[in-house]
Amino acid sequence: MRVIQITDLHIGREGEDTYFVDVRENFRRIIAAVQERRPDYLVLSGDLCYHQGDLEIYAWIKGWIDQLHIPYEVIAGNHDDSQLLIQAFCRKADQKTDGLYFARNWMNKPVLFMDTAKYKVEEPQLKWLQAQLQTLRGDVALFIHHPPILVGTPFMDNNHPLIDRDPLLDILCAYPGNIDIFCGHYHVDRTVRWKNLLVHITPSCFFQIDSYAEDFKVDHYRIAFREISFLPELTISAVHYL
Repeated sequence: MRVIQITDLHIGREGEDTYFVDVRENFRRIIAAVQERRPDYLVLSGDLCYHQGDLEIYAWIKGWIDQLHIPYEVIAGNHDDSQLLIQAFCRKADQKTDGLYFARNWMNKPVLFMDTAKYKVEEPQLKWLQAQLQTLRGDVALFIHHPPILVGTPFMDNNHPLIDRDPLLDILCAYPGNIDIFCGHYHVDRTVRWKNLLVHITPSCFFQIDSYAEDFKVDHYRIAFREISFLPELTISAVHYL
């Protein structure tokens, strides 16, 4: 089973200045790459919008995604509005009182999807996660916009980390199996092992941030996506730059 993850699109409205980057053209290039590779599933892991959730932008993105005829999932980042995502992408069945989070079974692979639009995971979602993990055995995949741990990139770790991480980490680390966590938010390519968690940070479709700088600094403008292969006894993950 092959999955492609794209993240941090930061699409603006038509004609909006998005840091002098043509984000809509970037997205079209990513879509062309997805079309060529024909994965079994596609995941959009948050920050679809430039500033904040916008129905017009979500509709534009959905129009392109629907043309692929590939099953896909979408989750919220801090530049999204979970309720608007639910409306625009017809995800009413996955709506909870406090956001958009849900579980899937892809070819007998348990996959969880979480909502960090508020920069944190609140109590109802934590209880849901704990209940889900109590029903599972073996390795699990989790898609979440924010990395649940600090990863050694000073600017993002110090200024824009997930808030109140400890309760989430307590639940994840109590799971007896391994959890592959696929996220974005940091605009870098990095993989970090911590206890039973293997955290894969996928680069942005906007620009990449210098992972060693204390202050904000753009590293480069090459866009990327992650391709994941879930096989019976191993998981293969690779980032592809365009």
